[in-house]
Amino acid sequence: MRSTEDSPIPYAQHWITPEDLQAVANVLECEWLTQGPMVEAFEQRMAEFVGTKYAVAFNSGTSALHAAMFAAGVGPVDTVVSSPITFVASTNAALYLRAKVVFVDMDPATWCIDIERLKELPVSPKVVVPVDYAGYPVDVQAIIHWAKSRNCIVIEDAAHALGAIRNGARVGQGADMTMFSFHPAKHVTTGEGGVISTDCPEMDRRLRLFRSHGITKDPSQMTRFDGPWYYEMQALGCNYRITDFQCALGISQLERIEANLQRRREIAHAYDQAFQKVSWIQTPPKPPESDATHAYHLYPVLLDPSVDRKRVYMKLRQRHILTQIHYIPVHLQPYYRERFGFKEGDFPIAEDFYRREISLPMYPMMTDVQIHRVIHEVMNAFP
Repeated sequence: MRSTEDSPIPYAQHWITPEDLQAVANVLECEWLTQGPMVEAFEQRMAEFVGTKYAVAFNSGTSALHAAMFAAGVGPVDTVVSSPITFVASTNAALYLRAKVVFVDMDPATWCIDIERLKELPVSPKVVVPVDYAGYPVDVQAIIHWAKSRNCIVIEDAAHALGAIRNGARVGQGADMTMFSFHPAKHVTTGEGGVISTDCPEMDRRLRLFRSHGITKDPSQMTRFDGPWYYEMQALGCNYRITDFQCALGISQLERIEANLQRRREIAHAYDQAFQKVSWIQTPPKPPESDATHAYHLYPVLLDPSVDRKRVYMKLRQRHILTQIHYIPVHLQPYYRERFGFKEGDFPIAEDFYRREISLPMYPMMTDVQIHRVIHEVMNAFP
């Protein structure tokens, strides 16, 4: 049996407590398993946490992004802009509605979309999707100012940034819509799940319509009303509903979100201190404002170009430090190359970032012993 001293340390791990288990069990004994009161309760808690009027829950972050594109009115003649360093769902959501995807290279100072390059776009997109990479709160206000001049909708991909603070306010405010993910690696998990936060009542209505087959049961929204059994399909939606027991888990997890965030910041600080004078490692950028905080969903580092990233990755893996790479640039995926004609060299900063990036273990249950073990093994992985 492997000792705890050399047991694998994953790059991420979900955090489930007895209270979480009991919350789920309580719902499983109730009348409602889906479309019940826990969904509304979870949405209310999320809206309160991020500080918006509305929050709409979905069965995945990808579903939530798809719904947000629908709510924004994206269609075949439209263009959607994002960064190439993200998970493919950020832009796939636009392709589901047959829109065209355009990328803007990343900013080497923030590792998010380069806002100055965004402003130079010759096209006027329907939607821009800034991504809070690793939990860094992108300067969404600067993007909103530009977007208003182009009549463009901002859908912030905050899958990594639940709990991050920008200009003294939680990420989730400011953009027309903001997406959060509840995959097991995230700060809060519902197994799979996502939420769109918004202050716009019309966006809220369209999100809810799309989530449930495009069907409404609200008589005030109907073209006719035959009786209490009656419903109308008013749009081509999907079944993207989340269950009540998933939402019960989400509510329970939200109870300790601050402890989760605090521990992630402690781990990041330990890494920062250890690697700040290591010439071949570049640590993640920090928000420059005093009233902003990083959420540290990930702790990505950049290796010096002289370092063989694959060698480091494999050496750490042999020592049971299970790192990850975030991300393969979306424009280099075969589907995007074939559909849009993207090629290597189109976004050189993002491509260089991919060649050098490696994500170290980051999750709130990490012990101090594990943190120091990661640091020790990274230090000895090169040369």
